[in-house]
Amino acid sequence: MLNAAIAEQHSEHPLGEAIIRAAKGRNLSLRPYSDLHYVPGKGLSCRDGASTITVGTAAFLEENGIQIQHAQSRLQPLIPGESLVYVGRDKTLLGTISLADRLRAEAIHAIAELKAQGYRTLLLTGDSDGIASTIGQQLGVDEAKGDLLPEQKLAKIRELIGQGHKVAMVGDGINDAPALAEATVGIAMGGGTDVALETADVTLMTADLSRLGEVFRIARRCYRVIMFNFWGTIAVDTLGIVLAFLGFLAPIVAALIHVGSELMFILNSARLFRKA
Repeated sequence: MLNAAIAEQHSEHPLGEAIIRAAKGRNLSLRPYSDLHYVPGKGLSCRDGASTITVGTAAFLEENGIQIQHAQSRLQPLIPGESLVYVGRDKTLLGTISLADRLRAEAIHAIAELKAQGYRTLLLTGDSDGIASTIGQQLGVDEAKGDLLPEQKLAKIRELIGQGHKVAMVGDGINDAPALAEATVGIAMGGGTDVALETADVTLMTADLSRLGEVFRIARRCYRVIMFNFWGTIAVDTLGIVLAFLGFLAPIVAALIHVGSELMFILNSARLFRKA
């Protein structure tokens, strides 16, 4: 735990933050590190004195020369749905830390509300396929994909957009930033990493997932009002031009119609002040 906590002590990743909380709960003293190297979706390594600490996926540790195949059969999650974070020092595997995702109380309700509004929902995660499937079933999403690196999330967003879909991506982590930027609309949750907040088109000032349904309702209301005002203005002005050209519209009547229509569109926009 200590080695992992030293490497993760400045991490903004949710798994890293969980490791730090566990280390603080055990009153472990964290030493400064140097030469931090982070690979999105895989893990990180750093120097602790004369040694190198490596924390991340099994593949990441093997890429850094730490053999884990002989120990993988013994290092399995204790509970289905848990993720394993491998920890190594120099070329030696120290062990693993088992972490489990815990669904927020409002998550299932948020997905149900989005589906009720007619949206198709997908779960894209860097966790294993097994974890993605388990969480996806609990959430009730239409599709769940796991073992995804940031570039694979980005590729999935591009694939959906290429098929003609409009895609809203919701995320809060560093690994979500490329997909947030590529999506039709990127939505960052409050409390997310700085890069996610800066990349997204919409930032919610809360981590409450139940607000997502409200965001989409407000967006659809705004769109309907904008399109009504847009086409209404074109219709009124076109009719006025035709009537004036044919000599059926006096200047004073045209002015009254113009002012009256603008007032109607302003009052129509004022409906947005009502609670969604």
